[in-house]
Amino acid sequence: MLILIVAATSFEVEPLVNSFGNKLDVLITGAGMVPTAFALGRQFNMHKYDLVINLGIAGSFDRSITPGYVVEITEDTFAETGAEDDQEFIPITTLGFGENTFKPTTTLEQVCSSLYLAKAKAITVNTVHGNEESIQKIQRRLNPQIETMEGAAFFYACRQFNTPCLQIRSVSNYVEKRNRDNWDIQLAIKNLNNFAIDLVNQIINN
Repeated sequence: MLILIVAATSFEVEPLVNSFGNKLDVLITGAGMVPTAFALGRQFNMHKYDLVINLGIAGSFDRSITPGYVVEITEDTFAETGAEDDQEFIPITTLGFGENTFKPTTTLEQVCSSLYLAKAKAITVNTVHGNEESIQKIQRRLNPQIETMEGAAFFYACRQFNTPCLQIRSVSNYVEKRNRDNWDIQLAIKNLNNFAIDLVNQIINN
């Protein structure tokens, strides 16, 4: 089974890469939607994969999803794609110009029935939220649980190439006024990679 691991930065998947070496294809896209979509489009034109897994850390709007918790993203929305009408936001779907929400083309249960993660709904943004008013607005409008800068672009690219994909995220912080003292990046990366190593081992050995 040919697997591609996709991450925005190398440090998010360093333990996984060290564990498997050249047994896995790894694509480091850079942070953000545009680098992710471009890198995946280029990679998919060169190789065809049986499974593509997006791994990374993320912020959590949902206070029950605490730092260090690992979740499977079941849908991801481009939160900023649309138009402003004074204080109201009109999504691109209402404007009639396309879609803004994308889903994985497979599930963790289909890939590895022996492993389970809690499911979560995400948004993808260019500017991560750190203002109480904007946080409340996005929660009222989309009620997201997780925030990333790449996830929806990842799902979009994989769907365009009809490639089975999963997005797995580990929470490093709550979405709140920026306070790095409350972040736990090390724990998030540790738990993310422990799960990913287990997942890849089970896929390869079954």
